[in-house]
Amino acid sequence: MSDGKRASEAPWIRTRLRTAPGAASALAVLVLVTAFLAAAFPRAVDAYETKGLRHDITTAAPSSSVVEVARPQPGLELPQEQREAATRSDELARVGGELLKALPAPLRADTSSVAYGVRTTKGVVATEPWLPRPDAVPPRLSYAAQSGIEEHATLVAGAWPATPAEVTEKSGAVQGVVTEETASLLKVKVGATIALPASLRKTVTVTITGIIAPRDPLGSYWSADPLMRSPSLVPDPESPFPVFFWTGTVLLAKDAGPVLLGTAAEPALYWRIPPDATALTGTDGSRLRASVATLEGGPGLLKVREIAGGTAVVSTGLGHLVEANARMRDAISPVIAVAALGIGSVAAVVLLMTGALIAGRRRAELALMRSRGGSLRGIGGRLLAETAVTVLPATALGLLLATLLVGEGRWWPGALAAAGVGLLVCVALPLRTTLQHIRPVLGTPREDMVSARPSRRRTVVELTLLVLAVAAVTALRRRGTSTEGGTDLLVSAAPVLVALIAALVLVRLHPLPLRLATRPMARLRGAIGFLSLARAGRSSAGGALPLLALLLALATAAFGGSVVAGIGDARDDAALASVGADARISGRSERTTLPEDLVRTVSGLDGVRNAAPVRVEYGIALPEPASDAAAADGDGGTGTGSGTEAGAATASRTAALVGVDPASYARAARAAGLPDFPAGRLRPSGAAARTAGDGSDRVLPVIASPGVAARLGKEPRALKTLSGDFTVRVVGTTERAAAVSPTDFLIVDSRSLERGAPTTLLLTGTPDPGKLRAAVAGGGEKYAVQLRSEERARYVDTPMQAGAERIYLTAVAAGAGYALLAVLLSLLQTAPERKTLLARLRTMGLTTAQGRRLLAFEATPQAVLAAGGGLFTGWATIALLSPGIDLVPLALAGVAGSDTSPVTLRTDLWSLGLPAAGVVALTAAVAGGQAWWASRRGSITELRAGDSR
Repeated sequence: MSDGKRASEAPWIRTRLRTAPGAASALAVLVLVTAFLAAAFPRAVDAYETKGLRHDITTAAPSSSVVEVARPQPGLELPQEQREAATRSDELARVGGELLKALPAPLRADTSSVAYGVRTTKGVVATEPWLPRPDAVPPRLSYAAQSGIEEHATLVAGAWPATPAEVTEKSGAVQGVVTEETASLLKVKVGATIALPASLRKTVTVTITGIIAPRDPLGSYWSADPLMRSPSLVPDPESPFPVFFWTGTVLLAKDAGPVLLGTAAEPALYWRIPPDATALTGTDGSRLRASVATLEGGPGLLKVREIAGGTAVVSTGLGHLVEANARMRDAISPVIAVAALGIGSVAAVVLLMTGALIAGRRRAELALMRSRGGSLRGIGGRLLAETAVTVLPATALGLLLATLLVGEGRWWPGALAAAGVGLLVCVALPLRTTLQHIRPVLGTPREDMVSARPSRRRTVVELTLLVLAVAAVTALRRRGTSTEGGTDLLVSAAPVLVALIAALVLVRLHPLPLRLATRPMARLRGAIGFLSLARAGRSSAGGALPLLALLLALATAAFGGSVVAGIGDARDDAALASVGADARISGRSERTTLPEDLVRTVSGLDGVRNAAPVRVEYGIALPEPASDAAAADGDGGTGTGSGTEAGAATASRTAALVGVDPASYARAARAAGLPDFPAGRLRPSGAAARTAGDGSDRVLPVIASPGVAARLGKEPRALKTLSGDFTVRVVGTTERAAAVSPTDFLIVDSRSLERGAPTTLLLTGTPDPGKLRAAVAGGGEKYAVQLRSEERARYVDTPMQAGAERIYLTAVAAGAGYALLAVLLSLLQTAPERKTLLARLRTMGLTTAQGRRLLAFEATPQAVLAAGGGLFTGWATIALLSPGIDLVPLALAGVAGSDTSPVTLRTDLWSLGLPAAGVVALTAAVAGGQAWWASRRGSITELRAGDSR
């Protein structure tokens, strides 16, 4: 390009930007926001994956995350001096330093907590009489000479252990320390001595010189082997009876390792290397797993053995932690991809709508340039330069904001996403504009939907999209979002394809109801209704692009809101299933019963609306399955309602017996959202539940789970329980019980039991937690309090879950925002035409009020149809895709004891209805604003000579 041409283009671009600063600024803001969202998404994903990996490693038990290199004691064939030298701290430190350098990337060590030393791998019986013997069995102690004790502990009493002379295999005395917890439970005092049996001499005397307190008890130094910190009471594996004995660890001076070579406790050398997760990123997961694998049984292990000895082994649970993290990431990623594709599609359509709006506003100008000899290449180049001057800085600023505001993540995915936004805008606007001027056009043809007829090519494209949508929905319903090969884009794009098909169908069908409504309007007096409906059927605002943007945005907002609502509902249900009510009081032991005074005191607390005493007994032996293999209620049917329900007999041989007060339990079940409990059926009266006497002759009516009911059958069956021996007859079934988590249970009236004292109290209401615990504490320490709110708090989001939930919240907000923006753009696109119409009609006597009604009535039908289509599309998307989407990884993963049954999507009315209502409200507001503004301007301004509008 020549210098003269460049000089001629610069004033043109400046002139255009000065002429329309508002349009350029609006385009820049839109591109800025879209580029920010596009760049922030991959960075947000990287950030929560990185935080999730670090969280899983740092919060795991050190016994699982620490990499331990261990080898047996040096061989007996070696000279004594060589064997002793291998166990001294200097040599262990040298080997440990080389092991740290040999760790394969990205595995790195937390050098502040690295520990090494010599330990006994077999417990040594301590016969000192002052040591505790719970079942007359002496304790078995372990001994370890570990490095860094003084750096990781505080001296509480006595002195640090020392080695006045060089310790050898034949030494007869060494010094050691124990932790505060070990000293308290094993009755160890400063100055006490413990005899350590040895093979070359009678014993080695271990003198306890001090008691220490760990500075970080839960850190890897003390928790990689919990016995170093806390003793444990364990069962004797060699005894046929339940006999327990104490185990603990005595910590020797760091240079006292050689003395253990002379014992029969199988000493071993070890190096404990805790991982440093601060430098790990989410993308390091697969490399980290490969590094651990090579250490455990690959080239890395060979290198370790070159350093630590040919018999060294590497053991760690770090690989399992990384695999669990990868499984959660793989389960969450496809669900996140659904939101990403939805928002990305909406943003792309809105950007194309913006380009169409700008192209429409400049059609006359460019047509004039084309008629005066302007080439398509020259016009396109000028438009590209104009657009790039505005779009590229906005794109760069959006990328910069995403980099600064969103947490750590890779830079290049965000840069590519932001560049894609900028490229789309820079290319789409010049391309769309120039394609309209391939041939010079005289005047502006009408582009209403009445005269436009779908071409065959369009029909083929629409049918192809329909086939793709059906395939994607079918695949998602059958196999879900998770695939072995990663995220399937076709499956993840199912909501987008459903919205696309709905938009195309609505574009073809929506003129029909408007035409039908025009006929009765034509018979009425006044032209406002007829004109508004007639124009609504012809308006270009009802084109495919605005409707597609609206339906995509509304469907994405509804889908994202349903995901967020489903996560919250699943956690609420899991907390309720675990506790059974708003609060639960039970004994710490299964057989502990609650005294009447405690029940009465707790029931009278402020905030308690209902108290249901329940007796729960687990492990009730069930008889063999009944021959009829079905249960019936007292009226000849099963279930809490009437009718017959066939159920498969449970394979379990045991069930839980739940003794309840029918009235209070029915209220508790109702408050917990369970099906209505038929309390009247548990009354021991009537033909179905007769009382034939005491003992096993009593026939008690029970309500059972479907599997237990099918196993017991219709006839009375005998049961033996700790609550008494009796015969039961199933009079009804229910899927869930408020007091127990097992799926197999029987519910009986506790007043019919020989021993019916409650073991659990279910409370409904909002009692003060402090007062509740104080009231329970008055009965002793053998009772525990569980609160539904605290159980719900257990489902604290891991960084990965929290990040995914934030993305869906952003999807809801962005979907709603883009929906409103699509409405605004579609109305702005036809604003000049409406202003001209009002000006012409005012010359014919149309009043200002009638003009406002005309514009409102014209825009409202389209808005209502689009909002209705969006509601239907959002609902259909959730209904079609819910069988294939499981929200367990987002809602309940990582919480021990939580219910892991599938959590499906649930329609959230707020996220479904609010954006749709906002579309209608914004349409009416914009139409009213346009009418008001047009009424303030004179007709001469709008009706210019030669204007073709």
